[in-house]
Amino acid sequence: MYLSQSRVSQTIRAMETRVGGRLFERTSRRVRLTPLGERLRDGLRPGFDQIHLALAEAREIASGITGELRVSLLNFAAGGPSFSQVVRAFTTAHPGCEVVVYEAFPGEALPRLRRGELDAVAHWLPIRQPDLVVGPVLMREERALAVRDGHPLAERGYATLEDLGGEHVIDATGMLPPETLEVVYPLPARRRGAEGRMIEVLSLVARGEIVHPTVASLADYYTHPGVRVIPLRGLPPLESALIWSAERETAAVRAFASMVWPDTGSPS
Repeated sequence: MYLSQSRVSQTIRAMETRVGGRLFERTSRRVRLTPLGERLRDGLRPGFDQIHLALAEAREIASGITGELRVSLLNFAAGGPSFSQVVRAFTTAHPGCEVVVYEAFPGEALPRLRRGELDAVAHWLPIRQPDLVVGPVLMREERALAVRDGHPLAERGYATLEDLGGEHVIDATGMLPPETLEVVYPLPARRRGAEGRMIEVLSLVARGEIVHPTVASLADYYTHPGVRVIPLRGLPPLESALIWSAERETAAVRAFASMVWPDTGSPS
């Protein structure tokens, strides 16, 4: 902190005098907050974070949006058909900022977002996490089911929610928030194995071990021998949106989100 020990001690004494109580318990071996100190810290934290956010915003505005924006997709279908156009529109408007796009390993996207390793994630909805901001919708699409060639449902040409009762789907428990899990992998399907990257999931589908609830455009992004994508009837469309951390929001994230027309995913 570039302060002498005596200056720190004086500052602490002045704070404790102003508050009217001890904020720290100090011994020769350790220093820790008192219950009063912890309460004061927690009360000041939102204002402290807001000051740092405002300063970061001012720096970004003064210098322009530069550096690197790290955006991850749960899979390429979650980005929607216009995702590449959104990236191009952003980089055209902000040539000093490079957009780096990742395909997140399942279960890691939101933890990495919270740790600050990612700036935004294209994630399936719904998301009801108080520390995350749900931005514009990137994709809204009819549901589909990936099945192996020769599966009775492939022969019929479509599947229903009731058909899932006799099938296994990948077990994404712990990989997605509970509110998202129950929409993406609806009951009554039974869960098996653990979710991996899309190529691993499709390999299981091709072997007939699981079926995979998805969206109709999956086949536009991923192909696998022996896998067919058929309509899944009786479910509302699946949506994805741009998600970011409320406390790590930056001007670059807001600028990227502003390139997306809400509900359409098209560049604005």
